Amino acid sequence: MSQYFVALLIAQFLSAFADNAILFTVIALVMHAANPVSGYIPALQSSFLVAFVILAPWVGTFADKQPKARVLMLANLVKACGAGLLLLQVEPLIAYAIVGSGAAIYSPAKYGILPELVKHDELVKANSWIEGSTILAILLGMVIGAKVADYSIQIALIGTIGLFLLSASIASLLPLTKISHSPIQKMGTREISALRNFAEQIRQFFTTPRARFVILGGSLFWASAATLRVILVAWSPLVLDLHSATEIAQLTLFLAVGIIIGSAIVPFLIPLEHLRRARFAAYGMALLIMALSFTETTWAARTALLLIGTMGGMFIVPINAALQELGQQTIGSGRAIALQGFFQNVAMLLAVGSYSFAAAQQISPILAMLSLGGLLLMSSFIVALYLPRATK
Repeated sequence: MSQYFVALLIAQFLSAFADNAILFTVIALVMHAANPVSGYIPALQSSFLVAFVILAPWVGTFADKQPKARVLMLANLVKACGAGLLLLQVEPLIAYAIVGSGAAIYSPAKYGILPELVKHDELVKANSWIEGSTILAILLGMVIGAKVADYSIQIALIGTIGLFLLSASIASLLPLTKISHSPIQKMGTREISALRNFAEQIRQFFTTPRARFVILGGSLFWASAATLRVILVAWSPLVLDLHSATEIAQLTLFLAVGIIIGSAIVPFLIPLEHLRRARFAAYGMALLIMALSFTETTWAARTALLLIGTMGGMFIVPINAALQELGQQTIGSGRAIALQGFFQNVAMLLAVGSYSFAAAQQISPILAMLSLGGLLLMSSFIVALYLPRATK
């Protein structure tokens, strides 16, 4: 590995670690409040996701027009500002939305810089290293961030600010290469804005049932995962008597480990030629979420979450692979990934927002979890119904 790639790997690890640490710091902040407001945590998650939806047509173009190392630095500084506002006790909904804006800016540059740092034949291996380090950062960030936050919110926030700034500093060591792109792209003889260009990409990509399946299937997965995570915050104290951010983070850890397991075994079970098989993993995920709502012990819940994650990993990995293949054949894999990001964040925003509204109406988290599983089962069946039979 080149020194530049090592620098990117470290910068990405620190930023991803801080992203997840600050999430559970915010959860701890709400749980430690004298009178926690019902539905506030899902509202926080929604405030984070809004930036990904609003900024989707522009962040990719911005990352291409600027040296990506500079974009990574800027994004980390924006995240640090959001964490700083939390430290200054600014309204968490506003502060966490700023952290989300930094994350939305960061994402396309993180992947876009890889072809500038490694040779073509090393690109797959480089992506593997980035994904592996990100998963490790997520797991450690959840557990360590929650544990520190339960001890001291202030120390946790200062720590995350420091990690964002350190990540920005390391990103400054990367070369300031630049790929020149016009801010207005041409399609045919007309010049169109970023918004119209984005709409045209959606129209072009959604021409086949297979393309619609991968976009809608991926959106269903992420919407379900995001909603399940916020439901767990309300469900765990009620059913399992878990009342600290650390305990909830450790519970969520089993979901993440399950996704890793599912991702590892799925290449042997669902090749791209048999994408239709992925629907069974979605059905299994839905049924297990419904089963989780009936569990009453910590280890039963951990086992269910591990299996939910395994089914989820087996569903999303072939979906992502099919997306990249379809994107390369149509609008380009990078644009297809940006398109997926837009739809999955819209789906997460709608799902978490709906749960936020339901929680404000005092709906039981047990009923919410059961409903989530039922909706996922029904939606997965409808989406898979239109997948061509030729896709086995």
